Amino acid sequence: MLTHLLLLLFLSFFSICFTSQAAGPYAMRLSCGARRNVRTQPTNTLWYKDFAYTGGVPANATRPSFISPPLSTLRFFPLSEGPENCYIFKRVPSGRYVVRIFFGMVDDPNFDSEPLFDVSVEGTLVDSLSAGWSSEDNERVFTEAIVFLTDGKASICFHSTGHGDPAILSIEILQVDNKAYFFGPQFGRGSILKTVKRISCAQGKPRFGEDYGSDPWSGDRFWNGLPTFGQSSDKAISVESNIHKVSVAPNFYPQALYQSALVSTDIQPELTYTLDVEPNSNYSVWLHFAEIDPSISKAGQRVFDVLINGDVAFKAVDVVSMSGGVDTALVLNTTVAVDGRTLTISLHPINGSHAIINAIEVFQLIAAEAQTSAIEVGALLALKKALQLPHRLGWNGDPCVPQQHPWTGVDCQFDSAKNRWVIDGLGLDNQGLRGFLPRDISKLSHLQTINLSGNSIHGSIPPTTGTITSLEILDLSYNFLNGSIPETMGQLKALRILNLNGNKLSGRVPAELGGRLLHRASFNFTDNAGLCGIPGLPTCGPHLSAGAKVGIVFAACLGLLFIVGCSMIWWKRRQNILRAQRVAAREAPYAKKRTHFSRDVQMTIHQSARTASENGPILLS
Repeated sequence: MLTHLLLLLFLSFFSICFTSQAAGPYAMRLSCGARRNVRTQPTNTLWYKDFAYTGGVPANATRPSFISPPLSTLRFFPLSEGPENCYIFKRVPSGRYVVRIFFGMVDDPNFDSEPLFDVSVEGTLVDSLSAGWSSEDNERVFTEAIVFLTDGKASICFHSTGHGDPAILSIEILQVDNKAYFFGPQFGRGSILKTVKRISCAQGKPRFGEDYGSDPWSGDRFWNGLPTFGQSSDKAISVESNIHKVSVAPNFYPQALYQSALVSTDIQPELTYTLDVEPNSNYSVWLHFAEIDPSISKAGQRVFDVLINGDVAFKAVDVVSMSGGVDTALVLNTTVAVDGRTLTISLHPINGSHAIINAIEVFQLIAAEAQTSAIEVGALLALKKALQLPHRLGWNGDPCVPQQHPWTGVDCQFDSAKNRWVIDGLGLDNQGLRGFLPRDISKLSHLQTINLSGNSIHGSIPPTTGTITSLEILDLSYNFLNGSIPETMGQLKALRILNLNGNKLSGRVPAELGGRLLHRASFNFTDNAGLCGIPGLPTCGPHLSAGAKVGIVFAACLGLLFIVGCSMIWWKRRQNILRAQRVAAREAPYAKKRTHFSRDVQMTIHQSARTASENGPILLS
């Protein structure tokens, strides 16, 4: 009985632990360039050792800001590794995530101290570093986006712009509630929120969610401290009392965020905050309030309007009334379109009262890029491996997006019917390619042009090439291709230009290809010593069908087997005759002696018989 009770307790404990672990958010924190896991203080945060990168070089790091994680290594990506380099994390559960990337600088005087490059998440451009990012303010040393991940992976790429080598200190992928930052009808998997500003009013020290003791589902957000809006327009207040309605789904804001606030004064009753933004974009604005001023105890005592760029976003805001009481959190959200380069938030008191605000969040709303067909991406990666593409070409991440950084030599076309990108052109001529053409090239089914001329590609032309029915231009000239031209290439009805000159091809040019020459097609088969069958090439011998060729080979094999078999039989019989002759020669003397002895015995018997008959019988007395 006791044993059963202990077993039951153990299973219950295991079930609770497993359920808790399974219910917790996914969290990946990576220390780039690190060779072992690292824990940082004061929060004892775990950072995993470096993995999942496509290239780059580990190096010692210089932290550009005190808010950067206290890590000593980074990974940088020299241009020789290609213009696009990525971290690709697999087995990431589908959901909504905060993705944060801290930038670093290589601890070496020979390196550019402040590289400038672009950053994309899941193929969508989320940041372009500009000069001064390492010194102007804390939030420039990292970029952060809130994004849906739905395909079991997270792809974070860094795109060289010719101004130094991208250098990455750390990457964080932190799962949040799937409804986190719900901002209205546009909310969904096709949208990304890029963090522009997140401030905690009346606070002087920047803090992360862990410093606030926030919920694990909050995404460990960074809150920059803002002690004042400036010009003695406000005063800071704070409390230690509990705040109601905090740390609840889906956003899980920490209580400490509402325990301090800025309040306007009689000198300047209006509170105004302005920040620089990218023009011609939509922005999601989140305003946080809690009535913590002891002079306010009931509804109606503080009422104000909220204006964004001069337009009323929220009218007659009464925090006590709208939140349900004092010391109670209230969050207001709206999405605004901004044409200029500034976003101004103004709080205008009504009826002589003062305004109050606890925190502000501003996100740029970015439309997530449609990605390239997974089948065609796989085909390109197979081609990359088969052709032994040099590192300088890169070919990492998504071939077509971000649109500012497509893969070298790859032309893309958007398929609006299927909301995806497809590959319609390959231009890799004179790139020093040394491999072979894989069969998977046929999976690039939307190709219209292929130019692989002037390389050192060997092997045969895959028959599957003839299934790319949209192909109009195929240039494989001046390589080392051998074998015959596949009959399937005659199926390429759209083919206008075909250059196979300067190879080692042989055999008859497919009749259907030859017939295309009468329809203004431009084909070049010269400098292939073994090709024949069309004007300008040698005349081919009697044409045999594939079945006839197989029959001839089969008959030749049977004839060869027959000759070999007869030869073996003749040789065996010859060996038997020779062996018999040798045995006879060896036994001849013995046989002669036996013959003489037998003859003597026979003569003796015969002689005795004659004597007896001549003399008559012998009488005994």
